[in-house]
Amino acid sequence: MKHFIKILSYSAWLLLVAGLMTGCKSDDSQSEQSRPSTKRERNLMKEGKNLYDKQRYAEAEVSFTKALEENGDNQRAKFNLASTYLKQRGEDMANQGDSLIAQADRILAETSQSTDIELAQLSFYDRGNIAYKKEDYAGAIEMYKQALRRNPEDNQARQNLRLAQLKKQEQDQNEDKQDQNQDQNQDKDQQQQDQKQDQQQQDQQDQQQDQQQQQQQQQQQGGMSEQNAAQILKAMDDKESQTRMKVEKMKQDQEKQSRQRQTAKPW
Repeated sequence: MKHFIKILSYSAWLLLVAGLMTGCKSDDSQSEQSRPSTKRERNLMKEGKNLYDKQRYAEAEVSFTKALEENGDNQRAKFNLASTYLKQRGEDMANQGDSLIAQADRILAETSQSTDIELAQLSFYDRGNIAYKKEDYAGAIEMYKQALRRNPEDNQARQNLRLAQLKKQEQDQNEDKQDQNQDQNQDKDQQQQDQKQDQQQQDQQDQQQDQQQQQQQQQQQGGMSEQNAAQILKAMDDKESQTRMKVEKMKQDQEKQSRQRQTAKPW
């Protein structure tokens, strides 16, 4: 593991310090130019290279831009212009939204198709570096492979290819772990949801049972109340009958006594 980290540290140094750009190559080559270069074009190319070597990249950009104004088909001028864009960004190459990085990548995509093998190889190598800095390791791997197909002796491209492969492997492992964690979280959420549904169903069943029991109790209580009421009414009727009988007997006794007094002679 320590060896792996050491390799990555060395790769960062190689990519950013020693090998981010293989170098700004400019000469008077007439390959892929639709017309011969003019004196002004050649002077601008030479001027741009001198400024680039002095690390005056913004000024070199101006010179190469003017050279392209003289001859828009100058593939070397395009490659060198892209090189100035990348050098001006340095560590900021990882910024995917950077317009200069995007412009450089577009230019290199064009020059990588050049029939000039050296120019194509350098373009693929630089595109590999751009992809690497963006953590697009799959893209970086493909670009470094393309560079090596055009120059199998490029040890720097081979080493960067190996580093990109290691980073891609690490990236895939991390993604697999994230997918596993996501699946586990989804399973956990589903289990919790199922438990919640089961609990809700159980609560509904309990509630229904409670309602049924309450209804049964109410029915039972209602029956007892009717029975009690009937008994009370009967008792009241019986008592009232007894009272009437007593009253009637007393009335009969009084009438009997009254007739007895009337038949008796007072003298």
